[in-house]
Amino acid sequence: MIDARGMHCPWPALMLAKAMRGATEAVIVADDPTAPREIAALAAERGWAVTAEETPIGAGTRVRRSEA
Repeated sequence: MIDARGMHCPWPALMLAKAMRGATEAVIVADDPTAPREIAALAAERGWAVTAEETPIGAGTRVRRSEA
């Protein structure tokens, strides 16, 4: 899980991109109001699926690589 609380964009999206280099999925929790839009744009650009998910530290976003 990526804890990006307290970080301003573009840091949450950059952290997610780095985590996804070697993973098929990741969960990120970010409290910057622009983070959902940034994460959605990154996911759309890369063809990743995005779903909301509740985590122990707050509302998060699960990102998965699309299966080919």
